[in-house]
Amino acid sequence: MKQSAAFLGLAEALERVRSTTSKNQKVETLSEYLKGLKPEDAEIAARVASGRSSARGSKDEAQVGYSTLLEVLREVTGVTQEGVSKSYLRHGDLGEVAEELLEEKKEQPLFSDPLTLGDLDEAFQRLRSLKGHGSAAAKRGVVKSLILRATPVEGKYVVKVLTGEMRTGLVSGLLEEAIAAAYSLTKADSARAHMILGDIGLLARQAAAGDVSGIKIRPFRPVNFMLAEPLATAGEIAEHFGKAAYAEYKYDGVRAQVHRAGGSVRVYSRRLEDITSSFPEIVDSMKGSEGDCILDGEIVPFSDGRPLPFQLLQRRLRRMEKFAEAAKNAPVSYFAFDILMFGGEETTNQPLSNRRALLRRLVRGTTVRLAETADVSTEGEINAAFRRSRELGYEGLVVKDPDSVYAMGRRGSGWVKLKEELDTIDAVIVAAEYGHGKRAGVISDYTFAVRDGDELKTIGKAYSGLTDKEIEEMTRRLKEITIKDFGYRRKVKPEIVVEVAFDSIQLSERHDSGYALRFPRIKRIRTDKGVADIDTMEKVESIFSGQRLKVDER
Repeated sequence: MKQSAAFLGLAEALERVRSTTSKNQKVETLSEYLKGLKPEDAEIAARVASGRSSARGSKDEAQVGYSTLLEVLREVTGVTQEGVSKSYLRHGDLGEVAEELLEEKKEQPLFSDPLTLGDLDEAFQRLRSLKGHGSAAAKRGVVKSLILRATPVEGKYVVKVLTGEMRTGLVSGLLEEAIAAAYSLTKADSARAHMILGDIGLLARQAAAGDVSGIKIRPFRPVNFMLAEPLATAGEIAEHFGKAAYAEYKYDGVRAQVHRAGGSVRVYSRRLEDITSSFPEIVDSMKGSEGDCILDGEIVPFSDGRPLPFQLLQRRLRRMEKFAEAAKNAPVSYFAFDILMFGGEETTNQPLSNRRALLRRLVRGTTVRLAETADVSTEGEINAAFRRSRELGYEGLVVKDPDSVYAMGRRGSGWVKLKEELDTIDAVIVAAEYGHGKRAGVISDYTFAVRDGDELKTIGKAYSGLTDKEIEEMTRRLKEITIKDFGYRRKVKPEIVVEVAFDSIQLSERHDSGYALRFPRIKRIRTDKGVADIDTMEKVESIFSGQRLKVDER
């Protein structure tokens, strides 16, 4: 390993960042640290500061399970399972647990050389490469070698990266600012370069090397997607734009960029991962197009002019079935709604009306589908378009300003979305778990059930929807009605009724009801209801049967 900066310097800088609530101080602390690094070290440091062990878009991540990390910590420190559990309940963060326990190691490393950023990156690469039979033991060995060499504060941040739970307050925008300050860039130039490169580590490397000004959109390097702001009603949307706008169906599929250059076609997900191998039909659909281009759109499970359940698409991405069978069960179409490059020239700064004209021209002669669009301006027109979308089995609408530019990686005001909940179910909480990070020490994850005759059957788990004050009160009540305490998890007396909203219901083996709610969220605590008032399996089955799109997750 060639000479690299000590990891301790980054860990201590991240501690200073974490200890202040001032955004300016966070930026200043990290920028001062980055200034002294070589480009290759700046790449590793910025990526670790963002909580990642690999470049964004990499199919492999070096994350390691809690059980493995806990086992290594117990072995290295000699602390009992009970001791680890008590530490976790105090901190609610495994990185904090590692720092506390590593103050006293039972084992010591064979070599006492301090960890470097290069050592860390090499270990992460090793973890990403380990797959198949014997990989679990090999990963455990890599993790143990890192933990043995790490100081307590280094161990803390090794664990935080491996669990994906950094929590230092360094959001993407602050990392961009820190890199800008470290290498004399404007904030705007740093942000734009990040949107194009797609990875904070690559931005830091090129900025440290003085090579940012020439960064441009190019095929086969996916950029961050533009997002839509949610609005609650058609009336709000009409008032928001105050003029004619484009209404598109909100497809329930996989957001994807399609890149074409020199006869080659690649497909990239919203996480910037290359997913071309999962969707050869999309490659075929681009046959007949001319020139280099980058399209934005949605891969939709689609057959006989109708959408199919989204979960069928997930099976293709997860390789849950053999490819031929998966493709047969979930045929797909690519619905294109924007174009970021045309004929080798970037188009993101052109108004949407111009980009649409270019898109129509490009897909002519291909089997790519253009997203269906209606011109709307009034609340009534937006509502009518929304109802058509729902009747066809889509999620809702995305309404767009014809004059809007493509704001990479941003929720620009030029795009807004309108969705609706499928229904709500009154259910009773039967089990609960402690949260972590900001929710350390409070019980914030709730498993709930509905009635099936004289029995209760679980149907989902939710951890969103309640305020901090409601979670504190919920914690107090759940402790009072605990039947069995498992440490992180509690079985509770079924007394607390909650109204749960969700997007759909699917058949599933995750819960003993045989069903699972998709995207459940607690709408409110029903203090006016008892367990005798909760909904039944009959209602669940009725909602499932009435869905236009159904899927068996089993």
